[in-house]
Amino acid sequence: MDWTLFAIRVSLATIAGLIIGLEREIQGKEAGLKTNALVSLGSAIFILMSVEFQGEKYVDITRVLGQIVVGIGFIGAGTILERKNKVKGLTTAATVWCSAAVGCLAGFGMYTELGIVSGIILIINMVFGYIEHKMIKKKKKES
Repeated sequence: MDWTLFAIRVSLATIAGLIIGLEREIQGKEAGLKTNALVSLGSAIFILMSVEFQGEKYVDITRVLGQIVVGIGFIGAGTILERKNKVKGLTTAATVWCSAAVGCLAGFGMYTELGIVSGIILIINMVFGYIEHKMIKKKKKES
């Protein structure tokens, strides 16, 4: 692979991870800017490495994709905690998982899809996070 194409893909993966992580950082979550950017970057690098072997005998480049999903699931599980009968960190875990997915999209050169998915992740975390916050406040007032 040409180094300029490699640089474009890993840069876009990093930018997408930073954008996704920015919302988490603003919310004061542990997995923020750096975590999401690095997860996205790492995923892109693994995909780019597997693409280098595409077409070779006995090679299935999709195996790397599957291992990213499993590995990030393990990392995400580490962000989930139970405190005072409340589960915390599920959204952060899901966001880290999505950061890995956008890294994979960037690695495969699926730029339009990368933009669409990054936007959807931001909308979900920002808009529905706001709605969720309002609903929790309302519940507390009623209690």
